[in-house]
Amino acid sequence: MDLATFDWLRSTEGAALLDVAAEAYADADGDPVAAAEQVRRRAPGASADQRAAALSQVTLRVRAVAKLGPDAIEMWFTADALEQATRRRVADHRAGRLAAAQPGGSVLDLGCGVGGDLLAFSRAGLIAAGLELDPLRAAMAAANLVALGLPGAVQQGDATTVDLAPFDAVFADPARRGARGRVFDVQQWTPPWPWVLELLGGAGAGAGAGAGAAGKALVKVAPGIPHDLVPEGVEAEWVSDAGDVKEAVLWSPALASASRRATVIGDGGLATLTEEDDPYAGEDRPVQDVGAYLYEPDGAVIRAGLVTAVAAGVRGGLVDPHIAYVTSEDLFHTPFARSYRVLEHLPYREKQLKAALRERGIGRLAIKKRGVSVTPEELRKRLALRGDAEATLVLTRVAGEGTALLVEPC
Repeated sequence: MDLATFDWLRSTEGAALLDVAAEAYADADGDPVAAAEQVRRRAPGASADQRAAALSQVTLRVRAVAKLGPDAIEMWFTADALEQATRRRVADHRAGRLAAAQPGGSVLDLGCGVGGDLLAFSRAGLIAAGLELDPLRAAMAAANLVALGLPGAVQQGDATTVDLAPFDAVFADPARRGARGRVFDVQQWTPPWPWVLELLGGAGAGAGAGAGAAGKALVKVAPGIPHDLVPEGVEAEWVSDAGDVKEAVLWSPALASASRRATVIGDGGLATLTEEDDPYAGEDRPVQDVGAYLYEPDGAVIRAGLVTAVAAGVRGGLVDPHIAYVTSEDLFHTPFARSYRVLEHLPYREKQLKAALRERGIGRLAIKKRGVSVTPEELRKRLALRGDAEATLVLTRVAGEGTALLVEPC
């Protein structure tokens, strides 16, 4: 979609075409070919480009609901911008934390895209402004504020040249995708890593702008960022939503309240863990024999290096000093790990394992593995299981040795 088509879609005629496209999409049960034919018949006066843009927008809105909630039906997207958008619960957490640190303060979203994070800042009561290099995305971000009745402003421009001093805080989400897909080299981000470091250090970017009047900055980065890249005094927070690690956020020293943090968002709410919750920080990792229960820490906990904090919380230890499985004799319900009851130790060798599983009548098997060279899909085929029972198998190392555990979720 180009800017002219977007402007037309926001007109009275465009809004009517969007309504037609939404009805056609629903009547066709999401079938793109059938929906396109219905739009063509129902709106013969619109151009082919206008019809295609309207139907594409409806499709993106429906797809966005799972990520952004029901508000997505009123919003504007490009396909790339939707893919890169932060999940609403994650964005709301981040915005809420910033708002708690500076109630009613101002924040500038650098590279705001179509405004997913900008909307969250505004919902949290912050004075929100966005800057976006791409003219279409900038226009969509401004339109999304209007569509949801939220205060805020958006301007098209280059994040590396703007004066940041008037703002209480700044937020940045450097682009980590190129023409060939994801970019893992931080020097190839847009803007690159040195700019991020300047932003977090408060020295400013571009023309010596400064990271806000109080040096408050937060930067969204890839969850796989190495710990040794995080500057001293900066807090690294890993965030998971419904069990999936979604992002890491770097909080400048003026906003940091820990060194490493794992935040877990689920249907029951939000829970957070820091190095202060880990009595084993800086000490030898506690290891013990496999007990009655096995705990699989959340990915955010693992990324943050806080597995031993989970071990302390369940009065347990690790099955191996280098494996992120925790074991305990006690059952705890914790938001930071999935718990399993250990039923049996099975043979680790494949032939004997196959015989043991067949003997137990197991025909459906979930295979979890950590620290061993096994491809679950290939192993499942070779096991050629038969039976009516269903089970979960954990393949891992215990005290350096390959181990097979038959478990059941608690």
